[in-house]
Amino acid sequence: MRLRSLLATTAALGMTLALAGPAPAQQPAPAAAPGAAQAAVLPGSEEMVAHRGAYRLSFDKARDSSDISRAEGVMLFEVLDACDGWASRQRLTMRLQDRDGQTIETASDYATWESKDGRRLRFSMTQMTGGAVSNRITGEAVLQSDGSGSANYDQPSARQEALPPGTLLPMAHTIRAIAAARSGQRILNVPLMDGTSEDGAQESTTIVSPWKREADAQPRFPLLGGQESGRMRIAFFGKDNSGGGASSPDYEVGLRYYANGVADDLNMDFGEFSVNGKLETLEAVPGGC
Repeated sequence: MRLRSLLATTAALGMTLALAGPAPAQQPAPAAAPGAAQAAVLPGSEEMVAHRGAYRLSFDKARDSSDISRAEGVMLFEVLDACDGWASRQRLTMRLQDRDGQTIETASDYATWESKDGRRLRFSMTQMTGGAVSNRITGEAVLQSDGSGSANYDQPSARQEALPPGTLLPMAHTIRAIAAARSGQRILNVPLMDGTSEDGAQESTTIVSPWKREADAQPRFPLLGGQESGRMRIAFFGKDNSGGGASSPDYEVGLRYYANGVADDLNMDFGEFSVNGKLETLEAVPGGC
């Protein structure tokens, strides 16, 4: 049955906006320890804005060899300023159809808490297919000053993965990518630890377009008014796929980042097929200390 081949393809659906900035799964996002002193903050964190956005997902294209003929869905993305950290939640639902007309629904619920110094991440991801849980990943990652560290998993099994020097967490990657765009840097290659894989950090390559301000733009949302922005294409490579030579990424995300960390104009390529994401609603969320 062709739908079986769709299940492997949709395993990446929980990873789509892991990079798009800070914003819980069926349980609330983890909170910082009571009474903990506020740590140092990464330069650039002060520009990031807490927000809630909803995206409409529509079918873009499929490979000739793919069984998928249609894909549509919605994605809700939330970023909360939790004082000494960023709490994020991404809920995505997709309805896929194969060339025989069979359909299946897949969903993911992905939550993180990342310290504002870029050194600690707690993560939880639950994936469901046809209404049943197909995968669950939970754990915590801690980095040293050089970016090396470890990811300690609770689910699907207790294990530890070493993280290489230079590893970035999701929000830290967003901040670094925006800084790279502003400085004219065109390529950013770093290991990324976002908690969507059981294998620890993934190699990532970000292609950055020139950063600019649309002086005559009429933004649909007040949060985007007067903001500089730039387009990026982020490719993710698995543990056995370093991104060198002619290797193909496991998946890719194209998007436009604004200076405050909001993303729109999404294109998510899962290999077998790709979808476009249009930002339908956007609002600021109060928070902070």
